[in-house]
Amino acid sequence: MTLWMDIMRPDARPQHRGVEIIHATGVEGARAARGVVVVIDVLRSFTVSAYALAGGARECLLVPTTDEALSLAQRIADSIVCAEENALPIPGIAISNSPTQVRAGRFQGRTLIQRSSAGTPVIAAVRSGDGMFAASLVVASATAQACLSTHPSTVTLVASADFPEDHACALYIEAVLRGSSLNLDPLLQPLRDSERYRKVMAGLWPGFPPTDIELSLAVDRFDFAMPATRHEGFIALRQVKGSRTRRRSRD
Repeated sequence: MTLWMDIMRPDARPQHRGVEIIHATGVEGARAARGVVVVIDVLRSFTVSAYALAGGARECLLVPTTDEALSLAQRIADSIVCAEENALPIPGIAISNSPTQVRAGRFQGRTLIQRSSAGTPVIAAVRSGDGMFAASLVVASATAQACLSTHPSTVTLVASADFPEDHACALYIEAVLRGSSLNLDPLLQPLRDSERYRKVMAGLWPGFPPTDIELSLAVDRFDFAMPATRHEGFIALRQVKGSRTRRRSRD
């Protein structure tokens, strides 16, 4: 039985392998999340994290404000700041939450410090103590497998924002949790039909190159999950290899 609730609150879905799967959206959804929590930001925060870790970054540190990101960078040798405000670049910060820019950078052994408008505040709002992951389409299947490896009774999938790509990623992860398949194309069509998509693809969005879309929609590009751990002042993401090889490679 599926219980549909307000978009900002969890809605329970049928179980698979004894796991209750819940969908939620935004900060309020994250606060109410139960069990193992997966916070999803496809465009672009947790896609950026994945490309940084794949490029050799030691870890990604998520902070709530740009000032905190700059302050933390002063204390961590050889760190790099990636930040945006309202999805726009910040003067003086070279990387603006862009997987294109991160992919082109040198991250081996370095720390990426991230501030974003959706992913970072949403994951910071999680209260469940059963474990949490940051996710996007590029690490979707590996994230689902990492969740299952903890033998959870409940998994809450939180879309950072009410955008089609985040909901599509949540449904895709749910399908993997259920051991089934899902055609993402119709779920992503509302993104492709949006003014937001047209603006990015026309090169009209500062700090948001068109190539960010392709890199962000590369489903299961990486075979690792990104468990999140709390520390004083930030949340740390590291990569953990999944028990199953990725379904698809677009390297």
